[in-house]
Amino acid sequence: MDLESYLADRAALVDAAMSAYLPAGSERPSTIHEAMRYAVFAGGKRLRPVLCLAAAEACGGLTADALAPACAVELMHTYSLVHDDLPAMDDDDLRRGRPTCHKVYGEGMAVLCGDALLTEAFAVLCRIPVTKRYSTRDYIAELAETGGSRKLIGGQVMDLEGEGKKLTKRDLVRIHMAKTAALLTTSLRLGAMTANATAAKLAALTDFGHNLGLAFQVIDDILDVTQSTEVLGKTAGKDQAVGKTTYPSVIGLDASRKEAAKLTKAAMAALKPLGKKADRLEQIASRLLQRGY
Repeated sequence: MDLESYLADRAALVDAAMSAYLPAGSERPSTIHEAMRYAVFAGGKRLRPVLCLAAAEACGGLTADALAPACAVELMHTYSLVHDDLPAMDDDDLRRGRPTCHKVYGEGMAVLCGDALLTEAFAVLCRIPVTKRYSTRDYIAELAETGGSRKLIGGQVMDLEGEGKKLTKRDLVRIHMAKTAALLTTSLRLGAMTANATAAKLAALTDFGHNLGLAFQVIDDILDVTQSTEVLGKTAGKDQAVGKTTYPSVIGLDASRKEAAKLTKAAMAALKPLGKKADRLEQIASRLLQRGY
């Protein structure tokens, strides 16, 4: 299966599973369930769940066993987007090419929608089959730590507090290791855990995730200043408009592209212990890098 077909196939599997996990839009109280589905099924690359499935496969596991954590990380990711878009946060009207959740359902409902999606992520995570090395407790602890104040939320706090300030490259790495790379890395780790991955394989995927996560953010910063709103599906140039420090604003556009390439190379090198089974992960990393050129 070529990469594009693989990505489409795995995204469809994840969407079908999430649709089954989430309450129907008609279930009472219907407004919150409609809002949840609106946010989740607004489109998107499904990068994190696809990485979760690919990591399971790279460790010799079954795609079906990794579907629950794949859905869980996407639900957590979507919750973070719904809250990030709120007027009190990044204040954005567009997400994935259509009005953000709070523009359609109101700010109060958007807050509750994000809360519900985050809670649902842990309910879904409990459906993962246990392995010899990993229990349900391990899966929950992994995702909870990632979504907490030391990582995902902490990264958002640092991002908010950095607006209008002149940050260094070191500051950016600290923010995006928490805000972007952490959940991406956890997606890989959870997938590997469903395949009963050894500590060595888990460490390799963790290293891969950290480098890929930072590369992804650098590329995202590049696209914010080089692409249109129509192409991005969200408001272009928003980072500069609100005074956020980005990689291009600190090191320049050309240097940012070199940084993304360097991080992607490091990510691929981290996969060596997994051998040929990690080819799909390498392909995904290469494709992400190409977005920034």
